[in-house]
Amino acid sequence: MPKRAVDRRSPVPLWSQVQDDLRRRLAEGEFDIVFPGENALVADYDVSRNTVREALRGLRAEGLVTAERGRAPRVRRTEIEQPVGTLYSLFASVEAAGLTQRSDVRVLDVRADGVVASHLGLEESTPLVHLERLRRAGDAPLAVDRVWLPAAVAAPLLDADFTHTSLYTELAARTGTRLESGHERISAQVPTKGERRLLECAEDVAVFVIERTGIAQGRLVEWRQTIVRGDRFAFDARFSARGLHLGVAPPAPAVCASRM
Repeated sequence: MPKRAVDRRSPVPLWSQVQDDLRRRLAEGEFDIVFPGENALVADYDVSRNTVREALRGLRAEGLVTAERGRAPRVRRTEIEQPVGTLYSLFASVEAAGLTQRSDVRVLDVRADGVVASHLGLEESTPLVHLERLRRAGDAPLAVDRVWLPAAVAAPLLDADFTHTSLYTELAARTGTRLESGHERISAQVPTKGERRLLECAEDVAVFVIERTGIAQGRLVEWRQTIVRGDRFAFDARFSARGLHLGVAPPAPAVCASRM
């Protein structure tokens, strides 16, 4: 394997050159699966162990990697935290974590789906607006988000650009509809091959499957299924001596048959 170039004639210290190159490789996502250990980095850059340790010390100080005694360095990922029992927007949660939320829109159309219509209490042939997005936090995939809404309510959304916006923001602006409450069910599952490929998950990473039914003015207007990487997302609950405060409604109906 060819050595990575460091300029031994440069006035820039070797550890700083290695650190800059590792920082670049981190930004490009090269270490999304595993971060190399010290021995591998010594061989990769053809430098001393002390040089590698000094380079890693700076990356740890910046919060880019973690290292514990006896363990190989690991990439420190920004975790998206979401309070349980609130009517939240994934868009807002990602941006609140200091990351840019961007979506790859995979589907935006009108279709009939009998299974989803039943979740919404509608006739099986009812036209539904269907939006499917690959949600990104920064440049990294975070979630596959699939949502269905009655076309009678949500048809104006067909003209929206969902690359960098919230569904609820567009729904309120274009239709005057604002969700007031809902039911949500969260379960940990093993992703399918297709989901793992989309989310760029390592083989040992599970996903959260979040099923949500949204209500506006006493009417079911949203059925959503979000499949989110378990290594990038956390749920937060408050509790006291009087008990756990979740504020979560009873579980939503079973998983939609259209999960791939």
